[in-house]
Amino acid sequence: MMASNQVALVTGASAGMGKDFAKALLSEGLTVYTVARRIDKMADLEKLGAIPLKMDITQENEVKAVIETIAQQHGGVDILVNNAGFGMYGAMEDTTIDDARYQFEVNMFGLARLTQLVLPYMREKRAGKIINITSIGGKIYSPLGSWYHATKHALEGWSDCLRVELKQFDIDVVIIEPGGIRTEFSDVLLQPLLDRSGSGVYSQMTHQLANKLKELNSQLSKPEVITRLVLKAVRAKKPKTRYAAGKFATSLLFMRKWFSDRMFDSTIMSMFK
Repeated sequence: MMASNQVALVTGASAGMGKDFAKALLSEGLTVYTVARRIDKMADLEKLGAIPLKMDITQENEVKAVIETIAQQHGGVDILVNNAGFGMYGAMEDTTIDDARYQFEVNMFGLARLTQLVLPYMREKRAGKIINITSIGGKIYSPLGSWYHATKHALEGWSDCLRVELKQFDIDVVIIEPGGIRTEFSDVLLQPLLDRSGSGVYSQMTHQLANKLKELNSQLSKPEVITRLVLKAVRAKKPKTRYAAGKFATSLLFMRKWFSDRMFDSTIMSMFK
């Protein structure tokens, strides 16, 4: 069981998995800070006892302000759940470098800066858990997802390095790899995908992917399957380095590990026909 006097910080808590993580941690008796750009979307969490703060993870001043507030009120963060992120899809050729940079700012650099700011407290206490919500997309790949997958592959490697760096301070770094989860992800992804690549030389592939996403949406797993993994990692005295769950997670990770690149290419492309 986790200590009820611990302080958790959950990013991207305005919807989907982040909101569900916050509710679960609150039910365990933790002090839970929740952050997102849309503070009004966290009113329900506030009623449950969470402390919502507005934060855009790409804005240094807002990130610093959140950590300073938590330090003043509760000393620091014991459990950091790095969940904020989004998926940007479209052909690599059709995606502006500014858009690609923003994908990295949200999914990688903002997360990294926040982590840097919580570490001094954890090191001083010689305890803490950093839980990074990556994706099976950090191990596999799919058409029209080059920049999104690049950020998730980067987060996987970054997390592995961080884990070995922080072991000397008794700080755990845990990677959680969701498969297909029913959240706002598909809605946020779909229209920009069509706007970016729906009418150019990649239009056929784009519409195939869009149709498949619409078809699969109702079949995806509920956020609760990932929440169970977060709780398992938080409760464990010695958590695993990685957990994975959700629609397609087991099968796709197995295929990526054991299939050749060409065989995996063919398997992935067959799913979008």
